[in-house]
Parts: sequence; C-alpha cells; structure tokens
Amino acid sequence: MIPGTRRRRHRQEKVTLSDVAQAAGVSAITVSRALREPEKVSPGLRETILMVVEQMGYVPDMAARALASKDSGLIGVLTPGLTSYAFIAVMRGIEDRVRSTDLRIQYANPGDDGEDDCRKLRFFFSQNPAGIVYVGRQHDPALDDLLQHAPCPVVEIMDVSRTPAEMAVGIDHRLAAEAATRHLLEQGYRRIALLGGIIDNRSRRRLEGYRAVLEGQGLFDPDLVQSIDGSASVGLGAHLLERLLTAHPDADAAFCHSDDLALGALFECQRLGRRVPTDFGICGFNDFDYAGVAYPSLTSVRLPRYEIGFRAADMLIRATGAGRQPPTLIDLGFQLIPRQSTARSAGPVS
Repeated sequence: MIPGTRRRRHRQEKVTLSDVAQAAGVSAITVSRALREPEKVSPGLRETILMVVEQMGYVPDMAARALASKDSGLIGVLTPGLTSYAFIAVMRGIEDRVRSTDLRIQYANPGDDGEDDCRKLRFFFSQNPAGIVYVGRQHDPALDDLLQHAPCPVVEIMDVSRTPAEMAVGIDHRLAAEAATRHLLEQGYRRIALLGGIIDNRSRRRLEGYRAVLEGQGLFDPDLVQSIDGSASVGLGAHLLERLLTAHPDADAAFCHSDDLALGALFECQRLGRRVPTDFGICGFNDFDYAGVAYPSLTSVRLPRYEIGFRAADMLIRATGAGRQPPTLIDLGFQLIPRQSTARSAGPVS
C-alpha cells in the first residue's frame, strides 16, 4: 500500500482531491486530469494516481464540480434499447471508456414517440450534463431542433444515414441490408422475404436496402414484407414465418431484422419440415453469440456494437469543454458472416 493512503472510514473524514494529490505526490490539477482526460497523463503516473484513488476510496464531489466547472460530470444515455440484448455490448463500450474518468452515466429509456424523447432530453439538459449519447427511433422537427440547440455535446449512435446535429457513430443500415440481400441472391434464392419487428429509422433503412437490391433484379414483391411493430423476439420470428408461408408457400428465404427473429424463423422451419438451407434460407442481423452455435448456424450481419459505445463515449470526453463541434460522422462498418443457414450449395442441414 502507498504510504499515507489508508482508507478513511468515517463520514467526517471524506477524502478530497487534495488528499489524493498529496498521497500521490502530484498536484490536484494532475489528479483531475488523470480522471477526466487520461490521455494527457503518462500511463505510469496515471496508474499510480488510480491506485491511490482506489486505496483511499476517493469519490468525486459532483456538486462541487458543477459549481467549479461548466458541467455536472454526467453523461446521459437515452436509448429505447435498455431491455434489448443488442444494447448490452454498446453499454459495455460506453462504461469501459468512462470508467477511467470521474464522469458518471445515467440511463433513460423513452417511450414510443418523439415527444417522450424530447421530455427526457430536456430533463438531461436541466442537469447541466457533460454530454449526451442518443439512440433515437424517430426524427421529427421538434426533436431535431432540440438536438441542434443542445447545451452540451451530443453523439447520436447506431445509424449514420443522415448528417447529425453534431456527432454520430454507427453503421449504414441500408448498405448492410443490401449486402445481406445480395448474399441471398448469390446463393440462388429468389422469393426473398423480409421479417421485421420494431418499425424505426434503422428498420426503414434496412427495408430500403432490401427493396433496392430486389427491385434491381425485378424480384421485389411487397407482399413478402412481413412486419409487426413490436419488440423482436424468437416467438415473433416464428409467428411471422408461419404467416409468410401460409400466404406465400413459394417463399424460399428471409432476411430478418434481428437474430431473435431469425432464430424463431429457423425453429418454425423445423416445425414445418422446411429444410434449411436447401428449401429455405435465413439471414439474421446483429450476429449475437448464439448465431454461430445454432443448428444450422445462422448467417448474420455483424455490428461493432461495443466499438460504437466506446467510440461514442470517447467522442464526448474529447468534446467536453471544447464547445460545439462541426458535424462529425464515423461509420464503423459491418461484416456479413455467412454460415449454414444460407449455404444452399452445401446441401441440406435440417
């Protein structure tokens, strides 16, 4: 243990920034910089400071920070995906980047309309935050205006299909859908359906990509688009596939808006005796952990979800105190991961 770093136990003995600085043999400004802007402190010194912080049990005084600086040290994360498995990796990325700073994270899960997004954004703004990470479902003039005039840096994440108010990081969902649809065509499928859950900006972009590729081949049939505005689930995927094949038994493949839907479609094919991939091909989206171990394994579009969260938090940290930035858009790209569920040339699997 570093001398002088005995953990203080009593409420009246609250550890201060100056205490940490004295124990580490550095200035209070250096300690603050190590916590807020770690890239500006040498790795060895930063490691020493973090060790002292841990041993002394130092907790930043956010009220004092709010009085002494331009923000409260809060990063607000507004996303409708808090209950979604897809967002877990994004949260992990955000938290891993923020962990080495004295910033803290507050999450909010809005409702199904832009009005609730506006209410929660205003609540965040009232707390004088250091920045906001925003995952929107819809865009409307009131919401766009609120983001445009935000009092702090804002990073919009997941989708990069439009110019952001300030910063955005994610992927182009239309291009991802185009790649998935072309892959199904290359495997010899022709009556390709789309199975969708929640209808939001990202799902609309995927529909655009799917439709554009099939229209280019003269194969688009709007009746093969099966979508219900609800949370994606395995059960919904099974239901949508059963509904598709009842109305269109000649359908021979499906591009699914999520791996949950794809897994449900796979189970329904097995129940109905449709061999995958010989009789029916399935492509998912997100490339969840189970996609590679399902049987047959699921072809899917892999998103860099962790990297999106990490980069979003990093952009906010770097923008803190720098004022409004010109629009910055970072496209992290995607990968199509071909597996057994579309390997038609390899013969039947199930």
